[in-house]
Amino acid sequence: MKLQQLRYLLAIVDSGLNITAAAGRLYTSQPGVSKQIKLLEEELGVQLFSRKGKSLDRITPAGQEILERASTIMREVQNIAGVAQNHQKEQRGRLSIGTTHTQARYVLPSVIHEFRSRYPNVVLELHQGTSEQIAEMVTGRKIDFAIATDSQHLFDELFLLPCYRWDRSVIVPANHPLANNAQRPTLTQLAAYPLLTYVFSSDGTSSLKQAFEEQDLTPNVVFTARDADVIKTYVRMGLGVGIVASMAEDCEEGGGLVAFDGKGLFPRCTTWIGFQRDTVLRNYIHDFVELFAPHLTTDLTRTAAKASDQEAVDALLEGITLPLRGGISKLSAGAPIAHSRRLRESFQAVDYPG
Repeated sequence: MKLQQLRYLLAIVDSGLNITAAAGRLYTSQPGVSKQIKLLEEELGVQLFSRKGKSLDRITPAGQEILERASTIMREVQNIAGVAQNHQKEQRGRLSIGTTHTQARYVLPSVIHEFRSRYPNVVLELHQGTSEQIAEMVTGRKIDFAIATDSQHLFDELFLLPCYRWDRSVIVPANHPLANNAQRPTLTQLAAYPLLTYVFSSDGTSSLKQAFEEQDLTPNVVFTARDADVIKTYVRMGLGVGIVASMAEDCEEGGGLVAFDGKGLFPRCTTWIGFQRDTVLRNYIHDFVELFAPHLTTDLTRTAAKASDQEAVDALLEGITLPLRGGISKLSAGAPIAHSRRLRESFQAVDYPG
């Protein structure tokens, strides 16, 4: 059995059982990949895939078990390389991040600018999507870590480290009836207008919806988008009242909008960063994390990576104060991290953007 054969096996599964696509990802030939898989099956004495003609139909039960162990083996191979590179103080590499538009557009630019100045030879890949899409990137091993704000249950294979908290903002056109209010609008007032906000999670749950429902109100959501800038564009057109992450309000940009602080109207959200369990992180990844969330020091992150489960990670972070991010670039001290149970609850039913 060769590591190359296990690498081919994983590539085939990641390519949807398409050997030609897997060969392309591996920069080798399709016949070469097919031959190595056949040799591996002969050596193991089991069929890894069921076939229809010359095409792979599905992975067999035996193949599934072997795939899981092959994933562990290849992850450890990468870890061994990572340990060696860390000791060599290697300054080259690749960093792939899965995140949302709000993070990519409003939070990460300053972090990435500083990171690039420290590590000019590290290639950065920034993949954007909803929480469900980011979860698929994690499953497909396409990213080194995820930055998001909702649905902890989608990321069971990651350990999650809270980074900061944020509130929503309500935005209206300057000529809107609510624009001249001395006080921010109430939920009752907002329920009377068409609302524009982020795409809800695939199961339809949302802390925004829950806030209205708790007051026996029904929000009239007429438009949803992944991108806060798109939402603001349609608010300027007069399509309705926008509800976006506080970091994304940026109403000076392009003008024509008035923003209200949504603190207290809707549940406060927590943005986290998530890593695969049992993974050795490169030194430059630790530096990136600390730039993004200064309380997540290298020692703390390494200790968290060895935790047995998420409960243990939460306990490790108990008492640490999370900053509160508000406005386009405002960051202030927040409150200590909640007890682990309450922290996990804060991850649930939050719209994807943070």
